[in-house]
Amino acid sequence: MYDLVPATARIGFLGPVGTFTEQALRTQPDLAAAELVPMDSFAEILYAVESGSLEFGFVAVENAIEGTVNVTMDTLAFDVELHIQREVVLPVEMNLLVRPGVTLGEVTSVLSFPHAHAQCRDWLRTNVPTATFEAAVSTAEAARLVAQRGDSGLGAISNRLAAEVYGLEVLATDIEDHEENATRFMLVGPRGIPAPTGRDKTSIVVFQRADAPGSLLSILQEFAARRINLSLLLSRPTKQSLGDYCFILEFAGHVADPVITDCLRALKQSHEVRFLGSYPRAEFGDTVSESSVIQESEQVEKWIRELHDAVRSPDSLT
Repeated sequence: MYDLVPATARIGFLGPVGTFTEQALRTQPDLAAAELVPMDSFAEILYAVESGSLEFGFVAVENAIEGTVNVTMDTLAFDVELHIQREVVLPVEMNLLVRPGVTLGEVTSVLSFPHAHAQCRDWLRTNVPTATFEAAVSTAEAARLVAQRGDSGLGAISNRLAAEVYGLEVLATDIEDHEENATRFMLVGPRGIPAPTGRDKTSIVVFQRADAPGSLLSILQEFAARRINLSLLLSRPTKQSLGDYCFILEFAGHVADPVITDCLRALKQSHEVRFLGSYPRAEFGDTVSESSVIQESEQVEKWIRELHDAVRSPDSLT
């Protein structure tokens, strides 16, 4: 069980009302009961939490299709002194929203957040091939603009919540190109670490003290030696000089666990380490069955055989 957020807390989320961020936030009863404050960007949310004008921020960090939300990760890694308090995963359903009565053939321009648009490229190419794209600061803002402008040629990629809020119709549902699409969010607060639950994650940033051969290997060996499962390894430029990178890592366990403490101690002795938080992890996805492991092993062997079969003999080029 995670620490509950008091109803008096102010929580910032990417606005306006009706974004996927708000939808994910409202899956958490204690967060939904707090005072929700729409903000213009993920970075603005994090700065507001650090300044004390908000108690918590709720921000997207990763999408299953488009990958990491770099502005969030970079702000957490370099610019603010905050700790992750909780992880939330939202399965994403993309919809095409229009003004009431508009048909698909009338849509000439599609508005949305760039990440959302990228997740629907194939569907858009097939169904509205001549439609242009206009970027919006969020999926909800795209819906709001479609409702406000009153142009029957406009459509927005957004969710059902935004359709309800802004009086739009859902013209097409599930238009994302991959069915298993999901976005991962973090509840972020002032420095402080939730108590361990037994199902936790830890996030850190590791900076290389020198660009030397084997630097990344030396980091990974600390986890491998202790059989700690890594769930994220992200290389990001430090913004100090060309070619200077750090590594953002997420792994199973809590800083209170002796094995995690030992690993962090070893890393800190040879690298600069920044702690981003230990927090309850979201439960998402199915467990791996024995039959699926066997099937995957068979597929690997088949792939290896195909590679070997493709190797040309020395005399085949003569």
